[in-house]
Amino acid sequence: MKTLIEVHVLQNFAPSNLNRDDTGAPKDAFFGGTRRARVSSQCAKRAVRHFFDEKVREGVFSADELAVRTKRVYQAIVDALAGKRDAADTMAKAEIALTYVKLKAAEGGKTQYLLFLGRREIAALAETIDEFWDQIVAAEEGDAEKPKGKAKKAAASSAPKEVQARIEAAFNGGKAVDLALFGRMLADMPEKNQNAACQVAHAISTHAVEREFDFYTAVDDLKPEDTAGADMMGTVEFNSACYYRYAVVDWAKLVENLQGDIDLAAKGLRTFLQGFVMAEPTGKQNSFAAHNPPEFVVVTVCHDAAPRNLANAFETAVRAKTGESLTRKSAEELAKKGSALEKAYPRKAQTLVLNLASAELNGFGMAMDSLDDVLDEALKAVRG
Repeated sequence: MKTLIEVHVLQNFAPSNLNRDDTGAPKDAFFGGTRRARVSSQCAKRAVRHFFDEKVREGVFSADELAVRTKRVYQAIVDALAGKRDAADTMAKAEIALTYVKLKAAEGGKTQYLLFLGRREIAALAETIDEFWDQIVAAEEGDAEKPKGKAKKAAASSAPKEVQARIEAAFNGGKAVDLALFGRMLADMPEKNQNAACQVAHAISTHAVEREFDFYTAVDDLKPEDTAGADMMGTVEFNSACYYRYAVVDWAKLVENLQGDIDLAAKGLRTFLQGFVMAEPTGKQNSFAAHNPPEFVVVTVCHDAAPRNLANAFETAVRAKTGESLTRKSAEELAKKGSALEKAYPRKAQTLVLNLASAELNGFGMAMDSLDDVLDEALKAVRG
């Protein structure tokens, strides 16, 4: 039985610039015939990954249950073997060893592209290099400890089979929760790709949005008092929007990616849902401090059914009348759309709602008192 966990969030942000485009303006999108504010899915996932890091500091996860995205895997291996091996020699060995799996070093001791690796994977690579130190050598004449160019390519083709097998085996995801959720692509090792257990949509505003501009000036504190005028001036674009945010997690895929560890998957799922609701983008927050928790959260656990993004509840941009709450009206449109789809396309599902917007639900889901209550009930439904 396939189990999907969907989360729908309505979050009204005060004036802000949470996620910028290449010109520094807030990202936007055209939807339903009007221009909408937008926060990219990449931005949302980055915020959730930072939330997982916080949970490490709180002791919810150990550091080796998470992954890192980096070009500096060689240096990470050097750091793992610090005190046991010379740093320069370890760097050279690591560069040779990773050619066994077609990963090549670029200038500056980095890989050619970002790798998303579990910390356990990096530890396993370091352990293998240390164990097979003398067998990891260049295949051609020259400095065996610091081979260059063709020597590194030749080293890959003549790699000891046992060493190559161990290095290949190290790339198993390392039971890293964030890697299991978000997946990865390794261009040179497609067999080591990991399909994501979750999908995250771009957040869009439930209503039409226009950009605004903040003109600012700054004065030199040490300038002479008889000198007038600003010493710096400029503009910052911003907006204010009620965002609809959506994500879905495939429970079976999450467990598979975590090598069958159901308890770790459950802990990871709860943290992901909590982080998706609570984690905020950090763009321009020192300037705007738009820290506005969501006021409407829906979590649906469904079995043997297709996922449902409810963005079309806002295909016609919401317009709030004077004195009417934009968030509440958006929530009622969301509940209306969810109920209509459930009636038209019934599915086996449990829907839990945190309704701080005081919206009329009209039978849509079960109202809960807190986010913790929502997450507790969702995990019970997932685990049976």
